[in-house]
Amino acid sequence: MTRRVIHIDESPIRFEKWRRNLPQWLQRFLPSGGGKAEDHHGKGMFGFTVFLLSESLIFLSFILTYIALRLTHSRNWLPPGVSGLEVSTFVIINTIVLLSSSFVIQPAENALKRGRLNKFRWLWLITIVMGTYFVIGQIIEWHNLNFGLSTGLVGSTFYVLTGFHGLHVMTGVILQIIMLVRSFIPGNYNKGHFGASATTLFWHFVDIVWAFLFPLLYLWRV
Repeated sequence: MTRRVIHIDESPIRFEKWRRNLPQWLQRFLPSGGGKAEDHHGKGMFGFTVFLLSESLIFLSFILTYIALRLTHSRNWLPPGVSGLEVSTFVIINTIVLLSSSFVIQPAENALKRGRLNKFRWLWLITIVMGTYFVIGQIIEWHNLNFGLSTGLVGSTFYVLTGFHGLHVMTGVILQIIMLVRSFIPGNYNKGHFGASATTLFWHFVDIVWAFLFPLLYLWRV
């Protein structure tokens, strides 16, 4: 007979007491039962959330640096001959596509939890297409801009911010492709769906970051 191992939570932070007072959607990011040994999904999501918080600090440092440079170099922000960024229809559509993808990937994850694989695959595939569309649109926009990476502060800050964010978008698309391929392996998600949940959370993070970057880069006029 297999002997049951009892896991004793030795953490100084009692997560379970906090979880009860949090909204249900937020409880998913903390391990349940004080960190039970069998709660691999809860502990995995908590660890992944900590990772995203560290990524948030990197983006925050970039954003604060951008704001400081804009405020201290407002008079000569745009070099001669550079018109800056325009809020074109193309940019607006690209932004809408990316932000809307969060409302597609979440139902996909919910479908996977309920065991509806076909619905998960179709919604997941749509999210992949939307993310790919955004990346291609970003590359097209870079190609048509009248300034480059070495064009003063406006060029270096814009390409660093959008490039770093674009790298995260491409990472999210790659993770989605991996999760989609894994869905065709028989019984792959029978024991859990941490990979899909973590990828969904990562995608929400990517969208939230762009919701801050878009007005900062495109709507803030000199």
